[in-house]
Amino acid sequence: MSKKNISSLIILVLSALLVSGCLTQPADKESIDPETYWGENPWPEIRKQRISQLLPKAMEFASVDCWMVICRENNNDPIADHVGGENAGGTAAFMFYFDAEGFHSRVYSPSGEATALDDLDIHDEVIGARGSSVSMAVDFIKESGFKSVAINSSTSNSMADGLSYTQRQSIERLMGKDSDKLVSSTELIYEWLSIKLPQEVEILKKAAQLTSDWQEEAYLQIIPGTSTDADIAKFLKQKMAEYGVTDGWAADQNPNVNSGPDRGHSHATDKVIMPGDVIQIDFGIKLYNQWVSDIQRFAYVLKDGEAIAPDDIQFYWESSKAGSRAALAAMRPGVTGASVDKAQRLLMQAAKSESVPWSTGHPVGYVAHDVGPSLGGGMSTRIRPASAKLLKEGMTFAFDGFHAWKRADGTEKTISVEEMAVITADGAEYLITPQEELILIGKK
Repeated sequence: MSKKNISSLIILVLSALLVSGCLTQPADKESIDPETYWGENPWPEIRKQRISQLLPKAMEFASVDCWMVICRENNNDPIADHVGGENAGGTAAFMFYFDAEGFHSRVYSPSGEATALDDLDIHDEVIGARGSSVSMAVDFIKESGFKSVAINSSTSNSMADGLSYTQRQSIERLMGKDSDKLVSSTELIYEWLSIKLPQEVEILKKAAQLTSDWQEEAYLQIIPGTSTDADIAKFLKQKMAEYGVTDGWAADQNPNVNSGPDRGHSHATDKVIMPGDVIQIDFGIKLYNQWVSDIQRFAYVLKDGEAIAPDDIQFYWESSKAGSRAALAAMRPGVTGASVDKAQRLLMQAAKSESVPWSTGHPVGYVAHDVGPSLGGGMSTRIRPASAKLLKEGMTFAFDGFHAWKRADGTEKTISVEEMAVITADGAEYLITPQEELILIGKK
């Protein structure tokens, strides 16, 4: 793709964002003010909707009457930002429950923080506590006669495992003979976080589009024989800084630019990009410090005399792309993650691809590897619980089509066409237009 076409694409994408109202036109691209460019953070309002619309369904799915989240300063629960407890100083107890009148939320907060928390207008009731917030919450649980109370203690879901050992001891002591009502919030949090609201999907689309556009722009910077993988990673870091976005995952490994043999999840090195190289960029950004993209784009560096990629490289590309399309076609409500993985791996086998250690895909949204079904284990006789989970409408995934081969030096190289998609009522849709052709470096 030419510089002119890339520039036109970027202009079109940013124009679309402007029309949607999520962006405002920067006066000077060289001095973008992120706060002005991105506008007001939509998370506070979206969070309210998630609590009122999706959380009751998640609690019903998990068969719990009440959910208690304990938030505190410096060592906070990983779910704190989702319930409004991200600014907790002293220990606060966040309660979500059903009674005869319906679904409610109540917070027992240190009195010095209760006013500010109430001002956020997230919860039905915020009660200032001068004593122990947890003790007051447990008293409320006992008075209400709940049959099951979910707490954030889990062996399988890190997002549902925020309760410390000492906090759990304290709750069990206060609950006394009623401590047998305590259950893990694993399934509740799984169901709640794995589903995204439509407006969240729109934000993820914007994140994915910028991620893809910037990768294509980065490829235009390559000077074969001079540029290094690290140079291209640095260019993308500069784009992130310019637009006021943060890393989609560990900063040292984002982006991963790799023009040599497979390195898996790793950092970009000082390897010089040479003619004949297949280049992978694995890159993700976080918008509004909340929503994450995960997209890969691939390029081939033409050798002298080449106008197109050689037949073997083109075959590897087409094979990988076909795997991505097969995975998307298999994604719909009610199927398992393993079945999606199997659809892609059957094509890998037919194309005589080398095996790869990675799953076909994973949930993506609040983090790169989000809560939800794993798109893996399709060819295994023992499917992991995460791969046996069912896909549901509103889930979002990053997923690959793979083709791996042996290079002349015996090392392996993999093309992994990674795109993002959302599960719809009757199938799945790419969040953005997928990569259709290898980007050719050095084409005149």
